[in-house]
Amino acid sequence: MGHADFEIKGNIVDVVGKRIFKGTMVVSGGKVHAIREEAVSAEEYILPGLIDAHIHIESSMLIPSEFARLAVVHGTVGSVSDPHEIANVLGVPGVRFMIENGNMVPFKFNFGAPSCVPATPFETAGGELGVAEVEELLQMPEIKYLSEMMNFPGVLFDDPVVMAKLALAAKAGKPVDGHAPGLSGAGVRKYIAAGISTDHECFTIEEAIEKIGFGMHILIREGSAAKNFETLYPLIDQYPDMVMLCSDDQHPDDLAGGHINLVVKRAVAKGLDVINVLRSCTFNPVKHYNLGIGLLQPGDAADFICVSNLADFEILSTFIDGEKVSENGISLIPSIMAVPFNNFNTGPVLQEEIRVVPADGQLRVQRAFDGQLITQMVLAEPLVVNGNVVSDPGRDILKMVVKNRYYDAPAAVGFIQHVGLKRGALASCVAHDSHNIVAVGVDDASIAEAINMIITARGGISLVDGETRMLLSLPFAGIMSGDNGYDVARLYEQMDIRAREMGSTLSAPYMTLSFMALLVIPEIKLSDKGLFDGTRFGFMTLFGK
Repeated sequence: MGHADFEIKGNIVDVVGKRIFKGTMVVSGGKVHAIREEAVSAEEYILPGLIDAHIHIESSMLIPSEFARLAVVHGTVGSVSDPHEIANVLGVPGVRFMIENGNMVPFKFNFGAPSCVPATPFETAGGELGVAEVEELLQMPEIKYLSEMMNFPGVLFDDPVVMAKLALAAKAGKPVDGHAPGLSGAGVRKYIAAGISTDHECFTIEEAIEKIGFGMHILIREGSAAKNFETLYPLIDQYPDMVMLCSDDQHPDDLAGGHINLVVKRAVAKGLDVINVLRSCTFNPVKHYNLGIGLLQPGDAADFICVSNLADFEILSTFIDGEKVSENGISLIPSIMAVPFNNFNTGPVLQEEIRVVPADGQLRVQRAFDGQLITQMVLAEPLVVNGNVVSDPGRDILKMVVKNRYYDAPAAVGFIQHVGLKRGALASCVAHDSHNIVAVGVDDASIAEAINMIITARGGISLVDGETRMLLSLPFAGIMSGDNGYDVARLYEQMDIRAREMGSTLSAPYMTLSFMALLVIPEIKLSDKGLFDGTRFGFMTLFGK
């Protein structure tokens, strides 16, 4: 598509010069040719397009080209995207698919080289990125950074493979993203000294301030499951050069409704300095990650948005390389046809496989928290029926199953609290980070059926509620759809609503469920190989004291 030359007038927000002035911007050849400061009658504001500084595109359940269609409507022009979800399923070919599909639309994806695939040796993944694979990726110009180093124990104990990957990033001159929830003191100093420059896992402002003090940039995360904005927003004015905004994971219904623009609007409503807020999702990520995204300076790519005002922050239009990609809430990017590819090789689960024989001691239960990725271990007396430990909805303790999707293996069974279901079952193979099938339900028959619906579809999210069956099919790596993003969002939202009608107390049941097998976030999780102690980093028995 050719680049049109045009002029646009309004209140120009200069995030580099930290000022706002009336003027005219001249766009030519997809770039900002000139900006004239002059009296104009236009009232709208012209500012750089927004950037999500850390997101897993796969969590939108949309392929990159479809994600872009929805994101531009909200003023997002680019992202710093860690493709480790698809890498865990398909390895390097999965990362290449993300890049190639993303290149088919006018949107500035900036992918990283996943550093921890598989995330741990305590689960079954479909792909593996060793030192050689990471080196191959880091040499690609489309790969802008080394993705989040979740294996922080490996950094602290000088694991040779971890250190080799960090050295490759340093050699390539590319930044390294961090992931170190709760790490402090000498541990976090060593972690940062290893060259790791960001963290998006801070639960408290004290943790964030300590990390900033050691030179680390803090990404304030507001996603579908983990929401840290209310805790961390004061950092934007306190440390304006050290903060960025991100979503980390955003499910399709949330993406259809808004993106980083909603966080900007909330931050401005808190009374924060509007320039500081805007720099956190424009200037700061561009400079930190060396992104080819324009900042409204002469010679820059013409990546910008027009908004009604800086309080309502209504996105009127979005431009990328001078091309209008959205207008008045309508995406102008066409859908791209893509051919699914996958890695899904397991047979159906039988009810007998998920029976639990009682043993000595109490049941170790994984307590979930709405809006958080962390869990807590609690002990409970098991409910035993016919020699089988079963769900106990009365105490909100439900059976949870993780089933290996890559080859036939026995299912792992645990128990979870605070999901809230009173009937039926939910299942998903969007399950970080290895994307095995995770299910939770009130009875074994419903759990097995929800799992088998996903196995038959070779990927998706499912719901069993009495006679009702619902399935969102995800044929791309078992975690993404190539369908119209708004249709995917609508079905996902319907399933989320139905899950709450079934009793779930979670604001995003499927999103929270997707993190209940994420072993690198403490305190207790369930992998396809068994119950995992995220504090001691090893397996534990289902029964104990």
